This record gives sequence, structure tokens and C-alpha cells, in this order.
Amino acid sequence: MSIVQWGLLLLALVVFFWAVGAYNRLVRLRNAVANAFAQIDVQLKRRHDLIPNLVEVARKYLQHEAQTLEAVIAARNHARSAEQAAVTGPLSAALVASLSGAEQALGGALGKLMAVVEDYPELKADETMRELSEELSSTENRLGFARQAFNDQVLEFNDAAQEFPALVIARLFGFAPQAMLEATTSEAERAPVKVQF
Repeated sequence: MSIVQWGLLLLALVVFFWAVGAYNRLVRLRNAVANAFAQIDVQLKRRHDLIPNLVEVARKYLQHEAQTLEAVIAARNHARSAEQAAVTGPLSAALVASLSGAEQALGGALGKLMAVVEDYPELKADETMRELSEELSSTENRLGFARQAFNDQVLEFNDAAQEFPALVIARLFGFAPQAMLEATTSEAERAPVKVQF
């Protein structure tokens, strides 16, 4: 073998090992995204399990607010369905977007329920209601941290899959960009507070 042939063989080996390394890194990052989503799933299940208990406690005080309670349960059921669908494909942008929308609707329904609860001092004073509200608040915080960890993993994966030359490997093997989860607050809730005197 000539020096040119050795040089070409060495170059081919370098390119091969780089490609294997890039592929393995993308696989690790994709798996990290799936793991981060699994952590969100744990918190969502916890949240979804708390909501029926919260509604049941509120039901005895809010008998004439049945529409609000039914809206919370309907939103919870829709969010639970979206969560179960997203678990089957946590790397699917469409399923993650559907989950994000369903959770946003659930957050809005829960916000309305909590506003109604504020109008009923005897319900606010109920020990079970307080405990469930605190547990839900704690779960919301955990969910926020899990969502942030997921988005961080998605960002790292997307960056790695879109950087050249790893972009070639990503496109060749179908590593598609992943969707981030958005906060479950509506645009109205994000609007700045206006103070008027």
C-alpha cells in the first residue's frame, strides 16, 4: 500500500469513528429527552390524581357551581388523554403540542375553580381542601421544574442535531427536532398587570 492509500484509509477511519460518535451522542440526547418527559409524566399523573379529590371536596360546598366543577373534570380528562397519548410518543412534536394545549386548558379550569373557592370562606377553611390545595401547589412547582428540565434536554438535543457536521448524521438517520413544552398559562394571564388609581 502506498502512502496515499494509507492516508485515505486513515481519513476514512477518522470519518467513520466521528460518525459513530456523533450518532451515539444524538441517541444519548434523544434518550435524555425521553427520560425528562417521563419525569413530567410522573408529575402530571400526580396532578391528575389530585384533581378529582379536590373537586369532590369542593362539590359539597359548591353545589350551585356544578358547571365549574364539571369543566375542571372535563379538562382533567382531556389532559389525561393527551398525556397518555404523549407517553406513547414523547418525541412527537404533535403529541407534545397537544399535551401542552390540554394542560393549558386544565390550568385555566383550575384557576377558575380556585377563584370560586376564594369566595367561600367555609370551603377555604376546610382542612382537606387546604391540604389538597397545598399538595396541588407543590405538584405544580414540581411540574414546572420537570418542564424546565425537559426543555433543557430538548434544547441540548436540538442544538446537537442542528450543528454542522453532526447535522449530516442527524438528517441521515432521522433525528428530527423536538418540540418544547410551553407554560400552561394563557396569554391573558401573561399580560402585565395594569395598576390604575
